[in-house]
Amino acid sequence: MKTKLSALVLAVPLVLTITGCSMTDNDSDEVPSGGTSTSRDASDAMEKVSSGVYDLIGVKGKASDSRPTVTDCSGKDTKTYFQILHPWSFTPASASDLDVAMERLKAELPKNGWKIVDYGPDTSKNKNVNLVADNDEKKVSVKVIAMAKDEPPMLTLDLVSGCYKVPDGQEVERF
Repeated sequence: MKTKLSALVLAVPLVLTITGCSMTDNDSDEVPSGGTSTSRDASDAMEKVSSGVYDLIGVKGKASDSRPTVTDCSGKDTKTYFQILHPWSFTPASASDLDVAMERLKAELPKNGWKIVDYGPDTSKNKNVNLVADNDEKKVSVKVIAMAKDEPPMLTLDLVSGCYKVPDGQEVERF
């Protein structure tokens, strides 16, 4: 489990790199603004977004029990700017439902405000299918990896927010 969690955390910069351009209003590599929020409120909002993605999977299975965490915004003051990261996984009740879950996400995310910006196998020896999507309205990106050759087969999901600024007079709460 620690290995998989480490892999998820390492994948976050990749998610930011792949999706950073798409969530902005211009052609820069800058991570978009998430607006002004406390860490707790932004975390609660991210849990709702994750729950919505979970609902789109549409097959029986079990999601990991993980909570969002606060990360730094690259190049910004760490006392006043932050992002929310929510890594989690989904294990379908039946291994054969892994492909069904991935196809449902590919079909349903765009119907629910997400733009798919990348889809296809990665360069690993397992050729895991990756899906990256942005939700400009919510300023959130998701990277989903179908790990079909793992035991058990599962989806790993990393959701990452735009860069928030805490309200004046407050500091970022880390958790």
